[in-house]
Amino acid sequence: MSDITDQLDSLSTAIKSAGIPEELRSEIVLRLEQLKGLRDSPTFLPEFDRLNKYIDWILALPWNVRTEDMLDLNHAREVLDKNHYGLNEIKDRILEYMSVMRLKQDKGEGEDILRAPILCFVGLVGTGKTTIASSIAEAMGRNFARIPFGGMGDPLDLRGQSRMHPEAEPGKIIKALRSTKSKNCVILLDEIDRVTDEGRSSIMGVLVELLDPEQNRSFSDHYLDYPFDLSEVMFIATANNTHSISTAVLD
Repeated sequence: MSDITDQLDSLSTAIKSAGIPEELRSEIVLRLEQLKGLRDSPTFLPEFDRLNKYIDWILALPWNVRTEDMLDLNHAREVLDKNHYGLNEIKDRILEYMSVMRLKQDKGEGEDILRAPILCFVGLVGTGKTTIASSIAEAMGRNFARIPFGGMGDPLDLRGQSRMHPEAEPGKIIKALRSTKSKNCVILLDEIDRVTDEGRSSIMGVLVELLDPEQNRSFSDHYLDYPFDLSEVMFIATANNTHSISTAVLD
């Protein structure tokens, strides 16, 4: 049991020195102390494995890590032209968004500088919607993740499962943040019109929470069970058409 005690102490040290919210830090340290008291219990090892996995996720997330934006419009135009022929109207609109972000940055307009615009590209399959999203990330110097919505039928795919379930894990949003290692990444919500009919209503509800500036500062993933600020994420959605997308999401 001394090895287990050492592991618990090591986890506690890692949490205490990590750049995570203080309330979350205190909660996890308390759980580790409580777990020490269960060392002789038959439930100890399952609880230890569950908490160890949770801490691994907490430590891997970019709570305060962000990349520096490149808002050089000439560079952005070069990247967009290199990766895509034509599409000038779309490119011009992207450059407009970037110029607004640069203007806010130059003026130092507080937290509003960090808030990214939300873009949605609608068009037929094969028209470059997905690849232009990755080009935007490249042009801005941001990390990129893609979440496919085709065939998605359960909002838990986005929001994760409660840790009460043995095989629980975070949803695709939190997984994207872990993979990009930055809280101001670009996340592509690909083909949001292609979710299943059965799950459409509840998935659209999660999308509203993701895209609404008033709500995405405290996104709730069931696995984390602690709000994560998504306000700096640049969400880009794609769709083949808008007929099956809820009005609340389009707004």
